[in-house]
Amino acid sequence: NIATVQTSTEKNEVTPGADKVYFLPIRPNVVMDIIHKEKPDGIIVSMGGQTALNVGVQLWNSGELQKAGVKVLGTQIPAIEATEDREIFSEKLKEIGETIALSYSATNVQEALKAANKIGYPVLVRAAFALGGLGSGFADNDEELKELALKAFTTSNQILIDQDLRGWKELEYEVVRDASDNCITVCNMENFDPLGVHTGDSIVVAPSQTLTNREYFMLRKTALKVVRHLGIVGECNIQYALNPKSEKYCIIEVNARLSRSSALASKATGYPLAYVATKLSLGKDLVSIRNSVTKTTTACFEPSLDYCVVKMPRWDLKKFNRVSNKLGSSMLSVGEVMAIGRSFEEVIQKACRMVNPALDGLGGFESGLTSDEIPLEDQLRTPTDTRLFAVQRALEEGWTVDKVHECTKIDKWFLSKLENIARMRKACVECGDINKLFSQNGYDRMKSLKIAGFSDKQIALYTNLIPLAYGAAQVRVLRKSLGVKPCVKQIDTLAAEFPADTNYLYMTYSGDYDDVSEGTHDVIDTTGEPMTPSTKAFKNRIRSLSISTQKMENALAEKQERGVIVLGCGAYCIGSS
Repeated sequence: NIATVQTSTEKNEVTPGADKVYFLPIRPNVVMDIIHKEKPDGIIVSMGGQTALNVGVQLWNSGELQKAGVKVLGTQIPAIEATEDREIFSEKLKEIGETIALSYSATNVQEALKAANKIGYPVLVRAAFALGGLGSGFADNDEELKELALKAFTTSNQILIDQDLRGWKELEYEVVRDASDNCITVCNMENFDPLGVHTGDSIVVAPSQTLTNREYFMLRKTALKVVRHLGIVGECNIQYALNPKSEKYCIIEVNARLSRSSALASKATGYPLAYVATKLSLGKDLVSIRNSVTKTTTACFEPSLDYCVVKMPRWDLKKFNRVSNKLGSSMLSVGEVMAIGRSFEEVIQKACRMVNPALDGLGGFESGLTSDEIPLEDQLRTPTDTRLFAVQRALEEGWTVDKVHECTKIDKWFLSKLENIARMRKACVECGDINKLFSQNGYDRMKSLKIAGFSDKQIALYTNLIPLAYGAAQVRVLRKSLGVKPCVKQIDTLAAEFPADTNYLYMTYSGDYDDVSEGTHDVIDTTGEPMTPSTKAFKNRIRSLSISTQKMENALAEKQERGVIVLGCGAYCIGSS
């Protein structure tokens, strides 16, 4: 964790801190000043995002790194340039019989117009060497292209004109390779939205849910072939566009660095990508690195998941007046949440509750995020930050999966799962009474609702238990009386084939037993009074802790097996920490 390395005051094998941390702009001249002062042996450019990558390439091409005797660790600069420069990338893929989407680079507006007319409108315009799809967009004619090209040239001296593949599936694989040519795919992910929406603005599902076995292994085989041919050492990410009506695919790009997708893949699988990539950059191989979850197997394995993960973006577009909420190839989200569960219905509802605390789950009408003034079909056709709720509202109003698919191009498998949620909601609403709903087969009905991700508050809303806080408490009492309780499951990376040794947990109703045993300790209570935030005892306790931290440390030292739990919920927002 970079933040830990920067701020940790202790230095040991478990939490190694940095010897020195410089809070300075990552620019070529600044980096060279530090290199001259510190005289390091090597430099890693693939851990600091697109900015670090660009600066590393500049310093190498200028010869300054070579002059200072600094070796680039991990993926070498020529391989990085091959992934960043579209023409070199295209040539490299041709050497192994792979193709990218029809694409041309341009250094001025005239070249861009020529390329667009060669491909045929509509086209995607984007800046090369840019982060988050900065300065990109779709152009339907010469005028729109000129406008987008001029904007893109403000962020880069090269722009890319790409074939429009909107409507195709967008998938990505996280790949790890060492210097001995051991190569594995750690995680594959699938976008809920079809191509045309930036990955950072799309709901992402891991592992992929709609691929056939043949498609999965076809893309996996290609990923390994491409990464080996490019000579990546460490971690990288390869993105595909897959035609949903055939097995035709195009490689969109390869990111030879840690990215947002790497963080998601790492958390989703429990595979420590950044840690492993660093070890590989230092010359170790995958076989010699231990799997930090099982503590017995090596890092040279492909995680197997018995659960589903959803990443849902969070936007703050409503903070500003006259800002469009349309989503496209340029990223607009400011944060994201990750939900883990055993079914897609469960994780999509969990994610909705986390990303927006005002929501009780995935509801169309009751979310208040759809418009009565704009036709529902228009809300479905245009990708926006609220389209998911418009889709759900359409399904609640009786639209068929085929009709919604025609408007959105979202895969029918995902839509059928959303339809399950709409049908279960409808059954609860039509019944309208909690006792009547669970009078027959109560356990099975309650279990089915919880497996599909419905919260106690949602069930209270659909069965008219008002006020909701009281209603949710009633549903909870009923649920516990029926014996429907959640299980605590472990992220184990190997689908329970090997014992896991990790505190990375999630809760789900799709299980019969806990993966970890309950603690036997008594709750610490020095006052004898109920410890709720409103009580005087609670406030006195907090005050005493803030005055004398030493007392707290002594108390914890006496309880060797005890720890501290930090409660919190909601989206991680960029800029909030």
